[in-house]
Amino acid sequence: MSVIAIGSDHAGYVLKSAVADWLKEAGHEVLDLGTNGGESVDYPDFGRAVGEAVASGKAEKGVVVCGSGIGISIAANRVKGARAALCMNGLMARLSRQHNDANILALGERLIGIETARDCLNEFLNTPFEGGRHQRRVDKLSA
Repeated sequence: MSVIAIGSDHAGYVLKSAVADWLKEAGHEVLDLGTNGGESVDYPDFGRAVGEAVASGKAEKGVVVCGSGIGISIAANRVKGARAALCMNGLMARLSRQHNDANILALGERLIGIETARDCLNEFLNTPFEGGRHQRRVDKLSA
């Protein structure tokens, strides 16, 4: 399968750990960029690390998690070539792939349940980019 980079701050650590397990069960290689516990850390460090791993090609896709998903998605999106989408349900995750060619899924541990997070991950990993009219829009994101 593919290499998926994951990262979280302390507020997303529990969900990040579950995501890592799900990815491994599905046969993916997990590039865990931290954090590795519940001690307070700064989400920009981990969002940037995942963004850089995906943008450089070290990982095909990424998953970032913090309490709300907002801060870490902003951090990941500061990296040129990273397209992180904060998703609250499977439909958002599917559309982020189909229309925006998102390459990083952002989740908020404090805002969604475990089954919803798993649905988001499945839709994100299994939905292809549609291209076509969406490609020129995605190209503008990198311009």
